[in-house]
Amino acid sequence: MGEKKHIAFYIGSLSKGGAERVFVNLAEYFLSQGYRVTMVTQYKREKEYDLPDGANRVISDLTESETGGRIGNFFRRCAKLRRIFKEIRADLVLSTIGKNNFMAILANAFLPTKVVVSVVADPREEYPNLLMRFLADTLFFFADGIVMQTREAVQFFPPALRKRCVILKNSLNPAFVRPRYEGERRQDIVAVGRLDENKNQKMILDAFAKLSGRYPESRLFLYGDGPLKERLERQAKELGLADRVFLPGTVTDVPERIGQAYAFVLASYTEGMPNTLLEAMSLGLACISTDCPSGGPRDLIEDGKNGFLIPTGDTQALASRLDCLLADPKRAQAMGREAARLQESYRPKQVNARWETYFGEIMERPTKKKDRI
Repeated sequence: MGEKKHIAFYIGSLSKGGAERVFVNLAEYFLSQGYRVTMVTQYKREKEYDLPDGANRVISDLTESETGGRIGNFFRRCAKLRRIFKEIRADLVLSTIGKNNFMAILANAFLPTKVVVSVVADPREEYPNLLMRFLADTLFFFADGIVMQTREAVQFFPPALRKRCVILKNSLNPAFVRPRYEGERRQDIVAVGRLDENKNQKMILDAFAKLSGRYPESRLFLYGDGPLKERLERQAKELGLADRVFLPGTVTDVPERIGQAYAFVLASYTEGMPNTLLEAMSLGLACISTDCPSGGPRDLIEDGKNGFLIPTGDTQALASRLDCLLADPKRAQAMGREAARLQESYRPKQVNARWETYFGEIMERPTKKKDRI
């Protein structure tokens, strides 16, 4: 067997988010299979995921002595990133999120490194204006591969680019691959995610308030940190629910915290493929999610069978579905058992092997001049 290839990952940082976790999980997998792995990030944050032993890391941000004017800094960043990729000589680089994809393509122009770009959120959010969309439609033609999260997201691109897109799943964090809890469940409603406008935990709190008198034993746990934490705490007090609504912040033992909960709620306005929803379903929770762009929840939930889908921003619909579950524990249990079946399709070994096969196919393709900028 020949020597394993060198895979590089390019992302803004390793701060604790969904895309960052996917990259760290992939890095760990490729290392375990004997590949060389380098993680290239523009920044290093205080609170980040730990890289697995054996992975190299390179920071591409400009130092104080390298910075200049705003326009000049853009070109300096491109030049520095290009120097990094020339030096590490990776066989393939995977990039993700917005402008990072443009930078990866430009920095590897005329180099033998294959470039795979990935769009993990709603592409309308990653490329929100005419200029960004034009750049995506143009530069992505020079990528060697395009990875998307959902069927709906693929439709963002013109037909010629859609043909080059592949949908690859995110693997489950191994901590969520476990037997479903089959004991009695207290009526705890849980949500996990950054506390911000997009995640819309306010709607969850409003819907919970509508039902709090009918189900006095129920509690609400909103895990995560973010700019709206204090506002949500004030909202809970104003609703008279301070003793039943809890905001524990970011926790490291999510499976243990939510594994025995009654139901999980995702109320986002937009998502790519929401890892938190996938993880909650894998644990066997009855789940309610907004049917938000770009279709990730819709790809996971068969409405009424393994979860509920509701319109974005519809507090009454959320309250109605929560009422349905809280009033009928047998239905909640049955829905959770159906949700847990997703675990088989998203097991890390199976999903990561598909990424490896795809990368292998990309790396085996000959580099043609017309395929590069």
